[in-house]
Amino acid sequence: MAAQDIQHSTLSRTRHFSWYRVQKTLSKVLWYFFLTALGIIFSLPFFWMLSSSLKVEARIWIYPPQWIPNPILWQNYPEALDLMKFWQLLKNTLFLTTVGTFGIVLSSSWVVYGFARLNFPGKNLLFMVLLSTMMLPGQVTMVPQFILYKELNWINTYLPLLVPAFFGSAFYIFLLRQFYMGIPRELDDAAKIDGCGYIGIWWRIIMPLSKPALATVTVFSVINGWNDFLWPLIILNDANKFNLSLGLATFRGMYSTQWGYLMAASVVILLPPIILYFFAQRLIVEGIALTGIKG
Repeated sequence: MAAQDIQHSTLSRTRHFSWYRVQKTLSKVLWYFFLTALGIIFSLPFFWMLSSSLKVEARIWIYPPQWIPNPILWQNYPEALDLMKFWQLLKNTLFLTTVGTFGIVLSSSWVVYGFARLNFPGKNLLFMVLLSTMMLPGQVTMVPQFILYKELNWINTYLPLLVPAFFGSAFYIFLLRQFYMGIPRELDDAAKIDGCGYIGIWWRIIMPLSKPALATVTVFSVINGWNDFLWPLIILNDANKFNLSLGLATFRGMYSTQWGYLMAASVVILLPPIILYFFAQRLIVEGIALTGIKG
């Protein structure tokens, strides 16, 4: 009887485990199906823009919609890019994005080092004041900043777009601080014994150990710089200094009826951030996850 009870119990546990695995697999399949369907729905506008960029103008508005262009007009792309002076706009955007990102990463990481690794009177109060600036909408400070830059004769130059980047960003400082506080302080003490100063500790120890968080800040900064529109619109007057966002808006005003050209230009401008996020998504997730559990 005992052997039969043990065998019956073993069979029961095996069946229960098998049913649990079936339920788990089925639940995972349903979740994947749901997320895939949701992703397709959210991707439809991009696919429609891509399809429209290759169509004859008359076929963009036909009903029912034609998703696969026939015929395919590849020449929409070179013609649109030539009309909007794409390469000049791209050069301006790459310059602004590269210099701005370098300034934000460098300055934010240095300011965070002070808040996370050093002890000085009023540190927490200063950090709270810094975080409180995140609650101010950009529209509140836009007019005072414009007046300041006008008095400095910086209007229609890149200085208002680049100089603030070298003074840090409250959001990125908060993001990096959580990560910095999780790095063991024993490393700082060991570096001091070896003769390292504060700058050496920051550059040789903290920065290399903060690569996931710094990569997250870099990707966010690049995407924001690439898509920046409102502030350059206020500051810049010379069309030769426009970035891609301003160039696309100007192009839309000039060729508002040429939807094939507009869609082609939009696809080209949209692709780099998508590709960047596709390759850097693991770093972004890792950086955000680590900054969330540190400190």
